[in-house]
Amino acid sequence: MRAQFVLSEIGVGLRRNLTMTFAVIVSVALSLALFGGSLLMRDQVSTMKGYWYDKVNVSIFLCNKGDAESDPKCAKGEVTDEQKAQIVSDLHKMPVVEKVTHESAKEAFDHYKQQFGDSPLASSLTSDQLQESYRIKLKDPEKYQVVATAFDGRDGVQSVQDQKGILDNLFGLLNGMNWAALAVMALMLIVALMLIVNTVRVSAFSRRRETGIMRLVGASSFYIQMPFIMEAAVAGVIGGVVACGMLLVGRYFMIDHGLALSEKLNLINFIGWDAVLAKLPLVLAIGLLMPAIAAFFALRKYLKV
Repeated sequence: MRAQFVLSEIGVGLRRNLTMTFAVIVSVALSLALFGGSLLMRDQVSTMKGYWYDKVNVSIFLCNKGDAESDPKCAKGEVTDEQKAQIVSDLHKMPVVEKVTHESAKEAFDHYKQQFGDSPLASSLTSDQLQESYRIKLKDPEKYQVVATAFDGRDGVQSVQDQKGILDNLFGLLNGMNWAALAVMALMLIVALMLIVNTVRVSAFSRRRETGIMRLVGASSFYIQMPFIMEAAVAGVIGGVVACGMLLVGRYFMIDHGLALSEKLNLINFIGWDAVLAKLPLVLAIGLLMPAIAAFFALRKYLKV
């Protein structure tokens, strides 16, 4: 009987404050969708880091005839066979180096034509204009500076480049977008909490006569507060369900279909459905607990009968 009464009071409260309840649901749904999206973005960045950092190389570009005339770093002339042999020997002695691959000027020219053969510049380039290089696979990509310090400025070396630096800029941008999403989520969360508190306040005020009678007949504070807490929890759960739906639909249309980023950006290792499904229970739990806790503390102030 008590459970039936509590459920009936929940229905009455939701109907009386239908507009505010709808606003709570929308704000909770948006804030939780942003929260879940931020978690997925963090997983995506971690996945991309693990995928790409495993493939980055450090490149040592050697001086050619053209560099000897135009680049101050190659003022001593084109790299010699002795200098190349010394570079290879020193690389193999370094504990951070996993693998060394030589790319000749002709191989560099062939690779350039494969990638940028349609560009106007490709028709004017010749193989002797490109540099031969050594591509170094590191055991730890974070140890790039060890190689750079050892070879940058050495005779016959035009430059030392780290591909990880380019990826760091990309991941920095993605992390910045993630923090921006978290900031918007925090703002939406504050709005949702304010709406929950106001909804509970209005509901408690509109039913102050009923709660006063319940107090007079000996009802406990918990029994009086339970319908209000459950109202907020129900609205929060609905918002959490909507947020879960937004995450699933977003993953489906952005990566698998619709935009189909998995097909258009096949070089990116996107997170799978398992990562999305793993976040849904957390989103639902927050959707349930956050409004209920907010309502509980709001009632301590506004439900005094």
